[in-house]
Amino acid sequence: MQNLATPSEFVSREDKAVYETDEPVLYSVRDGVATVTMNRPGFNNVQNSQMTYALDEAFRKATDDDAVKVIVLCGAGKHFSAGHDIGTPGRDINKSFDRKHLWWDHTNKPGGEQLFAREQEVYLGMCRRWRDIPKPMIAMVQGACVAGGLMLAWVCDLIIASEDAFFQDPVVRMGIPGVEYFAHAHELHPRIAKEFLLLGERMTAERAYQMGMVNRVFARDQLQEQTMEIAHRMSAQPRMGLALTKTVINRAEELQGLRATMEMAFGYHHFAHAHSMALGSGHLGGHDAKTMAEANKKEAKA
Repeated sequence: MQNLATPSEFVSREDKAVYETDEPVLYSVRDGVATVTMNRPGFNNVQNSQMTYALDEAFRKATDDDAVKVIVLCGAGKHFSAGHDIGTPGRDINKSFDRKHLWWDHTNKPGGEQLFAREQEVYLGMCRRWRDIPKPMIAMVQGACVAGGLMLAWVCDLIIASEDAFFQDPVVRMGIPGVEYFAHAHELHPRIAKEFLLLGERMTAERAYQMGMVNRVFARDQLQEQTMEIAHRMSAQPRMGLALTKTVINRAEELQGLRATMEMAFGYHHFAHAHSMALGSGHLGGHDAKTMAEANKKEAKA
């Protein structure tokens, strides 16, 4: 009989997360539109697992509610989302949750298996799960939509942005070829996707609109009103018509290679993590939240 290693044989990782809120996601419904709000404004709505699972719960609630026809995803405060949590007190990468996919728990696994299992669940898996919600989703984006924030916006069917919004995936700086939900070459022309990733620069809302990644751009003080107006017009359509239309277009994107691209890129992404760890730089290429933020600010001023 094969001798399987037990979790106790692996190096345990202590969960030291301290949450600043018990409500990382807010939920409300009005006139057929569910509003799902990321609620970590003090940390620019970076996503820890607490938030990810709260988002999943909110999306499930909206999906199950027959009164809801459209879902709007937004972020409280100055920014939509500055990406994954790589440095707040609430960073909870060593905490177990009630998983939504059929991958095993990551917290007691060795080497690259820990990251691979976790990111199959909370990044790639969750985003693909949310993209298949049969109800239309609209991302209302203000300020930063960076790295992991892109993944949340991209799973939505429409992206409505404020004039001050910007989009960025700077993780090549970490030696990683883009975030886990790799839709870059489908959201943008491949040559623009290369520029976006290889330079890691901010893309303005206006340019994102010109590239076809953003549907509408409004002044910051009009963003919420205009987004809700679009959501309510959409909610007047029959529920099944909305669901079937979304499904057809999603399946067409997959026939064009979207899912295969993500699977391929996810493998390279985790090779990059393993390579960095083998060099002794940690899985983020020697970076953390502070160094990434400093580099982003420096480049923005250049």
